Amino acid sequence: MAVYNYLTKNSEGARKEGEIRADNLDNAIQKLTANGQMVITLKEVDDSFDFLGPFLDEIQLSIEKAKNRIPLSNIVFFTRQLATMFSAGLTLERAIQSLGAEEKHRKFKKVLTSVSDNIRKGLNMSESLARHPGVFNNLFIAMVKAGEVSGNLNEILEQLSSYLENLDDTRRKVKSAMNYPIFMIVFLICMLMVMLLVIIPKFSQVYAQLGAGLPPATRKMIDFSQWFASNVGFLFFVGFSITSIVWLISKTQRGGFTLDSIKLKLPVFGSLMEQSILNKFCKTFGILIGAGVPVLETTALLRKVVDNKVYAKAIDDASDYIRDGYNISSALRRTEVFPSILLQLASTGEETGELDDLLDRAAVYYQKQVDALVDRMTTLIEPLLILLVGAVIALMVVLTYLPVFHLGSALQSGL
Repeated sequence: MAVYNYLTKNSEGARKEGEIRADNLDNAIQKLTANGQMVITLKEVDDSFDFLGPFLDEIQLSIEKAKNRIPLSNIVFFTRQLATMFSAGLTLERAIQSLGAEEKHRKFKKVLTSVSDNIRKGLNMSESLARHPGVFNNLFIAMVKAGEVSGNLNEILEQLSSYLENLDDTRRKVKSAMNYPIFMIVFLICMLMVMLLVIIPKFSQVYAQLGAGLPPATRKMIDFSQWFASNVGFLFFVGFSITSIVWLISKTQRGGFTLDSIKLKLPVFGSLMEQSILNKFCKTFGILIGAGVPVLETTALLRKVVDNKVYAKAIDDASDYIRDGYNISSALRRTEVFPSILLQLASTGEETGELDDLLDRAAVYYQKQVDALVDRMTTLIEPLLILLVGAVIALMVVLTYLPVFHLGSALQSGL
């Protein structure tokens, strides 16, 4: 017998989610409608073990995103303009067609033209967007679908545009905190390569002509420079291979979970990632619950939005607890991953019936935490990196010029 996930609604509008076993799809529908329930969704659960399937899907989605990479700012602007035009009374087809005609980004212009054509052919907006998974993520499509079902698409688009603006702002702040350290590290690596491949070999030739003995530290540095020059191609190949292997491992379930766990434990950067994930989690959860999306469908979307396999697994575990009858805050608490502040706000929201509002407040709190961490990082890391770069370059220069301090004895021995 096959297992099906179902979502039904009774005559009073109350929804019910769960699983049912049946010989086939028709038999499952008969069982559900026998009690006067109206079936909204019914999907078969695939119980077969498939390792390559999900792995190849992850690879394909990553390639699709890289191939159709659209700046988030363009999607934010499109969503805001679409919400305004749709609220003003324009049809979706005409609004998207107009925005596509004015779009400057060539790839995004092509995508919007395709979406507009599909709507003209009879597809609804969510189905048209779903044909471009590398551009519009699962959350975007689910929010639009919820708006279509509930009939308040204009409000959903407004909420979605505000959410994307907040996400874009958070991403820019995180990137601004990471850009300077990355630039300084790349600059340091480039300086070391110039020293090892160009400057030190020239000095070693001069010292060799003098015929003088070199200090041990300088001798070791010259030996390392010669070894590095001989193996630089092999080192680049090894670095590329390791990067590729780590990337492939990150696309597997267990490997990705391990790497994401390590990321969250990094000093300073791990805390910044965690606060950013919690901000995304709370904001998305609040919007979906407020839009009337069922809890289990919401958690299925949340695991893809957080973009971290540690939190994705915690959300999966929470979904199982909710399916077993636990409320949301209790299910989140049993995962032992989510912080106490979030759990307290979720518990209060369930008691007062204002879960979406309190989740939004939690998102604001974590946004402030991200801002504070970014300010702290830029205050502390910048001078530390400057000192590190200065110290490394100073060490290389001192080791290079160390024999000059004994130039007199070198010349004497050369004579």
